Amino acid sequence: MTQLIVLPHALLCPEGAVLDAPEGESICDVLLDNGIAIEHACEKSCACTTCHVIVREGFDSLVPSDELEDDMLDKAWGLAPHSRLSCQAIVSTQNLVIEIPKYTVNMVKEGH
Repeated sequence: MTQLIVLPHALLCPEGAVLDAPEGESICDVLLDNGIAIEHACEKSCACTTCHVIVREGFDSLVPSDELEDDMLDKAWGLAPHSRLSCQAIVSTQNLVIEIPKYTVNMVKEGH
């Protein structure tokens, strides 16, 4: 089974994690199913950027993003060349290393 390696995040996953990730499942669902409460304000409909992640390894194994996801990513805090919306990034057969950014647009707007 594919592994999803989550780099440490101060609030959501302080120790980091190594998770089993079923092929065909979104990164967001894998995180949520394993108790990592990544924000997903639009309920995974590609209408916000709260589930933004940076794919540090394995990026090329993901199905490329579409125009809607690219347009949403332009609004993400901490955008990087290998950014994806975790609700749209589907796990394949290659292991992935992801970083959850420190902030989301929601957190900045709400003053967290």
